Amino acid sequence: MKFMKRIATIAVLVALCLNIVAQDNAKKEEGFVFTTVKENPITSVKNQNRSSTCWSFSGLGFLESELLRKGKGEYDFSEMFVVHHTMEDRAERYVRLHGNASFAPGGSFYDIIYCLKNYGLVPQEAMTGLQYGDTLPVHNELDAVMKGYIDAIAKSDSKKLTPVWKKGFDAVVSNYLGERPAEFMYKGKKYTPQSFAKETGLNTDDYVSLTSFAHHPFYGKFALEIEDNWRNGESYNLPIDEFMAVIENAVNKGYTVAWGSDVSETGFTRNGIAVIPEDVKTNEMSGSDMARWTGLTKEEKNKELTAKPRPEKEITQEMRQQGFDNWETTDDHGMLIYGLAKDQNGKDYFMVKNSWGTNNPYKGTWYASKAFVKYKTINILVNKEALPKDIAKKLGIK
Repeated sequence: MKFMKRIATIAVLVALCLNIVAQDNAKKEEGFVFTTVKENPITSVKNQNRSSTCWSFSGLGFLESELLRKGKGEYDFSEMFVVHHTMEDRAERYVRLHGNASFAPGGSFYDIIYCLKNYGLVPQEAMTGLQYGDTLPVHNELDAVMKGYIDAIAKSDSKKLTPVWKKGFDAVVSNYLGERPAEFMYKGKKYTPQSFAKETGLNTDDYVSLTSFAHHPFYGKFALEIEDNWRNGESYNLPIDEFMAVIENAVNKGYTVAWGSDVSETGFTRNGIAVIPEDVKTNEMSGSDMARWTGLTKEEKNKELTAKPRPEKEITQEMRQQGFDNWETTDDHGMLIYGLAKDQNGKDYFMVKNSWGTNNPYKGTWYASKAFVKYKTINILVNKEALPKDIAKKLGIK
């Protein structure tokens, strides 16, 4: 009898366990379930924390991935070395224009390429950029002090500038980020930033910026009209379907893609999802579902629309253009596309490395639907070898 009771108890426990597993699986099915299709190597996920330096994190992450792809090992470049140079160059331009320009802590992928070509690179250990006691970037105070200082110079009533204002600005930035090293040791060898960059073998001529907007001719180049493109870096302009073909071809061929996007859209969540769900009309709901839907706040409706796979909007060139022209699509954030995945319904997504740390369900990865990328991309930076040959020919890229 005791033996039979034990068997019965075990059976009940097994049933309970199976029920719990089934419930967990059902919960998973209610959300997003992703299967990786293609994953290219990337370096570790970083955390830009409270700084507007995503462009440096994503741009350098792209170069680090390029070196992994080439079999040259893993590098960790200093984001703040690039930030320091970029802010000084931006300050000089701002002063030359008497403050009639944009001065902000943001930047573009072109700033990364410009720094690589003109100033070189340094490893993270040679310049951490953390002079103020924190373990992660905190730039609220730095940004305010830089802006206050440079406005005092650029917008003054002086008839002549002193010869030391640049030294003053450099001192401000260096107090927070540290001085840029003229020389440093790395793995037992002495380098300058230029010699270090040269040894990596990275060639700025290998990389092209691409975009897709109809207010300029396709297959030509133009400087994107966004504030952080203050160096007026040019992008090749492609029709949207060919633009998307470049991204897919790149990832499938083993390349990563630096991705500039608008992340203010409802469908871009903090939980690692980026989608463009179709609008839900209340007359499409029924019974208690409709009652529940109409009782939700805007934030709750947004959460509902991104809680699981749903039908998405069909994105057109015209929609992209309208969003850019009416300020709905803004230049918000730089990330890195490094893979392809499918959800439980077979829909395709790009795997995206973000710079917001690893405290999200996918350890720092975002899954961006093709609809989202098609609609909200500002521009990309990619190795020109990753372009389909017919598209490269149309652009005159060899």
